[in-house]
Amino acid sequence: MKLRVALIAHDRKKQAIIDFVNRNKDLFTQCELVATGTTGRLIQQECKIPVQPLQSGPFGGDQQIGAMVSTDQIAIVIFLRDPLTAQPHEPDVTALLRVCDV
Repeated sequence: MKLRVALIAHDRKKQAIIDFVNRNKDLFTQCELVATGTTGRLIQQECKIPVQPLQSGPFGGDQQIGAMVSTDQIAIVIFLRDPLTAQPHEPDVTALLRVCDV
């Protein structure tokens, strides 16, 4: 069974996560990847590896990933955050971080 990894990046961090995945492509091709909507689609396009895109973060994607973490469906969450930009869905982000910390 492949390790399931969730990838999330705020808008200003999208290029950074694409670069990170490309640098570690050998590792990520051995994993099952899920991601919030836009991040997942960008990784698929730019890195040419399969990703299961969920909803966009502001439309429930962070909550979907949080639910998957809390039910042990995701082993690792990689979240590149932009702490200098206000996020309209900050309560969802906070809830996801709390689930990851537990």
